[in-house]
Amino acid sequence: MIASKPDIKLLFEPESVAVIGVSQEPGKIGYKIMENMIEVGYQGQIYPVNPKGGQALGFDILKSVEDIEGTVDVAVIAIPARFVYDAVVSCAKKQVKILTIISSGFSEVGNLEEEQRVLNYAHAHNMRVLGPNIFGHYSAKAALNATFGPRDIRPGNVAIITQSGALGIAMIGKTAVQNIGLSSIISVGNKTDINESDLLEYLIDQDETKIILMYVEGIQEGERLVAMLKRATRVKPVIVIKSGRSKRGAVAAASHTGSLAGSDKVFDAIMRQCGVLRAESIQEALEWSKFLSHTPTPQGRNTIIITNGGGVGVMATDACEKYEIKLYDDQEKLKETFESVAHGFGSTKNPVDITGEATKADYVKALKEALIDDDIQSVIALYCETAMMDSQELTEMIDEMYGQYQAKGKPITFSVFGGEKTEAAITVLHKNNVPVYRDVYDGVSCLGALHFMRKVQVQEVAPYTEAEIDVSAVNRLIDSALADGRSFLLAEEGQGLLAAAQLPGPRGGVVHSVQAAVNLADQIGYPVVMKVVSRDILHKSDAGGVLLDLDNSDEVVDGYQTIIHSCKANVPNAVIDGIEVVEQITAGTEVILGGRRDANFGPTLMFGLGGIYVEVMKDVAFRALPLSQNEIRTMIKEIRSYPLLLGVRGEARKDIESIIIALEKVSALISLVPRITDIEINPMVVYEQGRGARAVDIRVLLSDAKEDLKS
Repeated sequence: MIASKPDIKLLFEPESVAVIGVSQEPGKIGYKIMENMIEVGYQGQIYPVNPKGGQALGFDILKSVEDIEGTVDVAVIAIPARFVYDAVVSCAKKQVKILTIISSGFSEVGNLEEEQRVLNYAHAHNMRVLGPNIFGHYSAKAALNATFGPRDIRPGNVAIITQSGALGIAMIGKTAVQNIGLSSIISVGNKTDINESDLLEYLIDQDETKIILMYVEGIQEGERLVAMLKRATRVKPVIVIKSGRSKRGAVAAASHTGSLAGSDKVFDAIMRQCGVLRAESIQEALEWSKFLSHTPTPQGRNTIIITNGGGVGVMATDACEKYEIKLYDDQEKLKETFESVAHGFGSTKNPVDITGEATKADYVKALKEALIDDDIQSVIALYCETAMMDSQELTEMIDEMYGQYQAKGKPITFSVFGGEKTEAAITVLHKNNVPVYRDVYDGVSCLGALHFMRKVQVQEVAPYTEAEIDVSAVNRLIDSALADGRSFLLAEEGQGLLAAAQLPGPRGGVVHSVQAAVNLADQIGYPVVMKVVSRDILHKSDAGGVLLDLDNSDEVVDGYQTIIHSCKANVPNAVIDGIEVVEQITAGTEVILGGRRDANFGPTLMFGLGGIYVEVMKDVAFRALPLSQNEIRTMIKEIRSYPLLLGVRGEARKDIESIIIALEKVSALISLVPRITDIEINPMVVYEQGRGARAVDIRVLLSDAKEDLKS
């Protein structure tokens, strides 16, 4: 019987910790880690280890982990890389449960072999590994600071998972300065074993953690991470910062789906799908973390802006649109509520402008009216410095009203602008964790994050859908292609795949002579389309291998010869397997459907505006599978061109239901057939509602992965 893995809980709540590499010299990392553990007040057993022995910080240093009399939950290894393996062997003999390897000098510098050797031995002896190449970890639950970072970590309710050690250490200092308390901070480094998904599994249910913040450079076990993030965001906000947004980080494939699926675009879409807040910067992430950890969830979406300046009110309105905050617009109710503080020449519309004459009393009255009105669920309060309030009055007003809003459980943010008086007020208020900002966009951004999380947590979770397809028929087509030495399906095989998925395509076939082309065209009926069939030509249009609008037999004869000539001229070494002759589909709205096996997230789905301009317009949306029908519908609505499907300038609504069915079929193909790496239908022509859609062209890329057992 294989022993189960040690519970990740032991990392956060260990009863005993061995620190391997504790030197008698205060400047060494091992000494610093142990010093941090003692100073912060860890109550469990601490065992310093170093083959040289000696004493440190009042403890006798043991020469080996094996000399420890009690059990060891966690061993912190802070020694040169060349000695780590031997230390791991000793830990195995002692039956240590979790190793946190501080040491660097492994895969981050190309030493993959040694890293794998360490991991294999740890796993063979039922030990989990955090790292290597980390600064350690902190857990407020156990009063454990097993890092070589700053000692003064403020306990609180924000958990940080970071792949960057240097950035993590800097965030410890930054959170202390910004008065943000941490429930934990964990450095994952090279992620040989324990990764974000493992840590989330514990943090999701840990009561002390209210907010989870992650800094990510690369993704491991993407499908599991998606599942964990979906679980996490239902109960607490998750904020992600990810480096690698640039195009240079994207890897294009031999399909539009691949080339459009730049790593960051897919990551961004999937994080939003999971309900994750993606921050643009570390500062934004920390602002969100602080605000969300102290602010109640709004009871609804209605928000009002109260300001003493028109210009800043307009800026806040723009920011609300950017961050998807719904402004309350019941004009009669607003007038009734705020007319008495508008000073006659102000405005009771939203933004509510109480004018530059507004005093402390005016602000208090306006904010109290908004507080007691249950139709108003959150408030943005703006202040431009005037002579009507001094620094003390401003501080008192904001502090008093924030307390009342907190007591009632209604969110409010303050943005204030001015000179020394205003800055003095901000300094005082920040120390009390009052959400007051120097820039209106910062405050609205935080409120937008709060409303986004409310939307995630109140929406119902719909069941996933899995369309029926003939997997056996699909696998027979793939067997034939791979046996022929091809990593893609030819035209006839692609049509066979459409049939196996019950997706309607054009009538037609592949011919090998001019006369056969004419005969088939006559049988189908004009106009027809002709396309080259070649294992060497994936992008047919670029090679001159596609002709449209062929209206009679003479044009078919000329077309056949033209395609052969153009393809031989553009791709001289291409082997031409035939010419496909198919009916020309009636014009409609062209869309693209794609599925691919993403290197990070596994099976993913793409939808967007299709046709020959897809690479130019790049109007596409991505999702990780599996998906519910509701999520597919949301994906369709996400593209900029969605209004075209609803019908514009008198056009009828398009058959969106047929798109949903087709996307379900593509999802099933990429999920149930592992040897399909990319599948793309472009274009699919969508007709008016009730008239369905037709798949005009399909491209399928393959690998030699083992066939799924479901076949």
